[in-house]
Amino acid sequence: MYIVDKENNKLIRAQECSFKKHNLRERQDLQEWIDKEPSVFGEELIIIQKEFAGFADTRERLDLLALDKKGRLVVIENKLDDSGRDVTWQAIKYASYCSSLKTDDIISVFQEYLGSQGDAEKNIMEFLGINDRGDLKLNPGENTQRIFLVAAKFQKEVTSSVLWLRNFNIDISCFKVTPCEFNNEIIIDFDQIIPLPETKDYQIKIADKEQEEAKMAEATLIRHNGRKAFWSEFIDYCDKHKGLFSASKATEDGSMTKSIKTIHGGMVGVVINKDCCRTEVYLDGDKETNKRIFDILHEKKDELMQIFPKLEWERLDNNKASRIRLDKNYSYQNDTEKEMIFSFFLETSNRMMDVFTKMGQALNLEHK
Repeated sequence: MYIVDKENNKLIRAQECSFKKHNLRERQDLQEWIDKEPSVFGEELIIIQKEFAGFADTRERLDLLALDKKGRLVVIENKLDDSGRDVTWQAIKYASYCSSLKTDDIISVFQEYLGSQGDAEKNIMEFLGINDRGDLKLNPGENTQRIFLVAAKFQKEVTSSVLWLRNFNIDISCFKVTPCEFNNEIIIDFDQIIPLPETKDYQIKIADKEQEEAKMAEATLIRHNGRKAFWSEFIDYCDKHKGLFSASKATEDGSMTKSIKTIHGGMVGVVINKDCCRTEVYLDGDKETNKRIFDILHEKKDELMQIFPKLEWERLDNNKASRIRLDKNYSYQNDTEKEMIFSFFLETSNRMMDVFTKMGQALNLEHK
């Protein structure tokens, strides 16, 4: 690793060192770094447990357990200066133990990790971008568990076995973590060495392992068709009443959105799920901009609450997006409540678009 010396226009080499030299430890240091910053692996993950020991008839503990953006479990096994020879087998055992975890089990594991600091189910649904609890399927299918091995040095027995396992569609990766010294500071570099990111698309493709049970697939199809039918009726309703979503295209998703032209990344959305529905202003630009715009709008809270008395403000600090929402306890699956949802969506979405468009223009939020 090199540091750029701008003044002299040259590279200064940072000296590689060992974790042992600086008394850095596997559990107290490396594990904590990853727990607090899982993006070191080059993708979005959410850590759901540390030192997970929820295995029947064994006292073994895996270092970190995470979820990826597809709801798959990620087993993360950390070593320090040397991987040892048995880390592959150790991680495979943990993945096999986790393979039987169901959605409710995983939510419980995450809730234990969060304690009273958050709602596990809500956090997972936000992370996965899911609005309907019925769509939440974690650890799907067979052989979908992923394994991340982390070490400063990998013995050849490990790299050889990892490459062999990948030929059999086991999603296992190696990340080399290198500590370096520069000006009495320690610099940590994470580098994926298996598979190489630039050659990943050319290697044997991982088979589609998300095989839904027939009953779940049928329920999902029914739910999707039901939502599409609902949106078709709602669009017809908007066509007749000059609604915001007039002439839109029906979707199988749980939401429909329209961009707010005067707010960067801003959208007015209508959302349905099994138990309730909502109209919202959703901020979906880059994270820093979203939070800045949210804070600016929040300064106008009193003014906005005069127009929308029951607004809920969700900055969502642990997520990229933010939202401002109005909820109603209506279910789109209840035919007797459908007209009430249409009326609620029509009135609130039209008014939100008008109010927030004007406010965005007044506050110059298009380019914030």
